Amino acid sequence: MSGDYKTENDGISGAFEAIPCHVFITESTFGLPIYHWKPQASIFTDIQQWITRNKAAGKSSILLAYSLGKAQRLLPCLHAITDTILAHGAIANASEALRQAGWALPAVTRVSPEMGKEILQGAVVLAPPGATGSPWIRRFGDYETGVCSGWMQVRGNTRRQNADAGFALSDHADWKGLLQAIRDTGAQKVFVTHGFQSSLSRYLTEQGFDAAEVKTEFGDEESIKAIDESTLHE
Repeated sequence: MSGDYKTENDGISGAFEAIPCHVFITESTFGLPIYHWKPQASIFTDIQQWITRNKAAGKSSILLAYSLGKAQRLLPCLHAITDTILAHGAIANASEALRQAGWALPAVTRVSPEMGKEILQGAVVLAPPGATGSPWIRRFGDYETGVCSGWMQVRGNTRRQNADAGFALSDHADWKGLLQAIRDTGAQKVFVTHGFQSSLSRYLTEQGFDAAEVKTEFGDEESIKAIDESTLHE
């Protein structure tokens, strides 16, 4: 069973390695052809350019990302254009724990109530998605938010999340990554779960695989429902 995975080396997690097997159970969070990730380096360039534009306009740039994993993945990108990266406590705690464990990560500065406007205004900030709309986030004055999520690949999801920018940076494989991982296992039987399992399993069957979907009580149903159905055939 795969668990969650992606095939691109992100500089934080270990490189993906397909293990030959007879039966493969794969996730399918982004199991539709519309999900095709740009290389991470290209996404990082987009983020840096967005921050630069915000800074020129006197705005803070607040990137919303999961506290463990994705936030740390962003640190080299941000460190390349700023010496000071402010972070929500949840992200600061996770990053410090990893640094103490030997990970070579750029340092972050925990946002504290004592920080003055001269530090907060025009800052580059990492925060978890739950900080959206909170009193914590309003302390940065004039700011823009950017959501780092694979769901941002779909037109309209940035607007639905009341964000100013969306960057399709995901911890999951895209459509091509899923197909390549499945092929690389050499599996004779493929079970698909968690996400767009019906679409992916149907496609695999059409391609000659012995595939079937496995429905569970858990998944990203709310995120999937938010997708503009008109984009599914683009």
